[in-house]
Amino acid sequence: MVTLQDVLAARDRIRGLVAFTPCPLSEPFSELCGAQIHFKLENLQRTGSFKERGAANRLMLLSPEERERGIVAASAGNHAHGVAVNAKRLGILATIVMPETTPLVKVMATKGFGAKVILCGMSYDDAYAEARRLEAEKGYVFIHAFDDDGVIAGQGTAALEILEQVPDLDVLVASIGGGGWLGGMALAIKALKPNVRIVGVESSHLPKMRAAVDAGTPVTIAPATTLADGIAVKRAGDRTLPLFQRFVDEIAEVDDEEVANAILLLIEKEKTVAEGAGAAAAAALIQGHVKGLTPKTKVVCCISGGNIDVNVIARIIERGLVKEGRRVMLSLRVPDRPGMLAGVLATVAAERANVLEVHHNRTFFQGAIGDTEIELSLETKGPEHVEQLITALGGKGFQVVRR
Repeated sequence: MVTLQDVLAARDRIRGLVAFTPCPLSEPFSELCGAQIHFKLENLQRTGSFKERGAANRLMLLSPEERERGIVAASAGNHAHGVAVNAKRLGILATIVMPETTPLVKVMATKGFGAKVILCGMSYDDAYAEARRLEAEKGYVFIHAFDDDGVIAGQGTAALEILEQVPDLDVLVASIGGGGWLGGMALAIKALKPNVRIVGVESSHLPKMRAAVDAGTPVTIAPATTLADGIAVKRAGDRTLPLFQRFVDEIAEVDDEEVANAILLLIEKEKTVAEGAGAAAAAALIQGHVKGLTPKTKVVCCISGGNIDVNVIARIIERGLVKEGRRVMLSLRVPDRPGMLAGVLATVAAERANVLEVHHNRTFFQGAIGDTEIELSLETKGPEHVEQLITALGGKGFQVVRR
C-alpha cells in the first residue's frame, strides 16, 4: 500500500512541474450548503485536470531504460493529457490509445501535447486491451490511469496542498473514478489529520467502488453512460480498494441531473467551469448527500477537472434555464387569419417576455381547418412571469398550452 512517505516524496519530485492550485472559500456555495465550502480548483492545472500529478510522478520514477522503451496508456481524455504533456517534457515517446468515440477536441489536444494517438474500439475497455497488446508487442511501459502506486502517490500531493491551505479542515469531498485520486488524498490526510472526514462521490449509474467495498473485492459492473464520463469506470482498482477500505469514511452517489445542476451553478455562482466528473463532489454537497454539516464545518470540495465540451455546456445551460422557468415554450391555437400572430406578439411584448423563436404550424396541426398553431420559444424572468404571461394570453382569447 502507498504510504505518506511516498506522497511526500512525490511532492518533492513533481514540485514545479504541476500547479499549486488555489483553494478559495466560496461564499455562494457556503450559503447554499450551510457550511464553509472551499473549492480545490484542479481544473486550473495546465491540462485542466488533477491527472497531471499522478502522470508526472509516475514518469519521473521511470528508469533510463524504461524511458528509452517508451510508454503506452489508454484513456479517453484527462489521463491521456497528463501522460502526454509529461512525456513530452521528459523526451519520452508516448503512445495513447483512445476509443474511436472520443471527442475530436480531446484527440487533437492529446496530439497537441506531443503524443502519438491510436484510435481503437468503441469503449475504454477496447482501448485498454489494445494498449496492453502494444505493451507486450513493442515493449512499452504501460501507465495505468489509477491502479498504480506511483500514480496514486502523485494524486495524493493535492491533499498536502489542501492541508496547507485549509489547516483546520473538517471534511474532504472528492469524486471517485478508479480510486487513485481520492485514495491517494485520503491516505495522506488520515496520516496527518486522522479526524478529517473523507467522503467519496461516484455516479449512481456506475457505483463501482460501493460495489467493491460491499463485496470486499473489486467487481466489474455493467457499463453505463453518464455525464460524469471522467469517473465512468466499471471496476475499482486492486490497489485502490484497500485505500478506500481503510481511509474513506463514506461514499455518496449523484445522478446526471444533479451533476448538470452543479455544473450550471459553478458557472453562474462561482465563475468556474467543471466537467461532469469535476462537478460530482459539488453536486453531492448541493443536493444534501453529505450529511451532518453545520455553519462552522470547514469543507474542501475538489473540482477535479474542467475539460468539458462547449456543446455540452450549451445544452446544460439551456436545460437549466428551462428548469428555472427562464425559458419556456408555449403553443397557442388561433384562428388562421391575418393579424393573429401580430396580436400574440403584441401581448408577449406587453408582458416584457423576449421572443427567441416563432414556429407557425398549419400543415401538421391537428385542430380545425380554420385554425392554426403558433409555437413560441420565450425568454422569461422565472416561473411567476411565465404564469403571468399565460394568463395574459388566455385573457386575449388564445388557447395556450405549455410545452
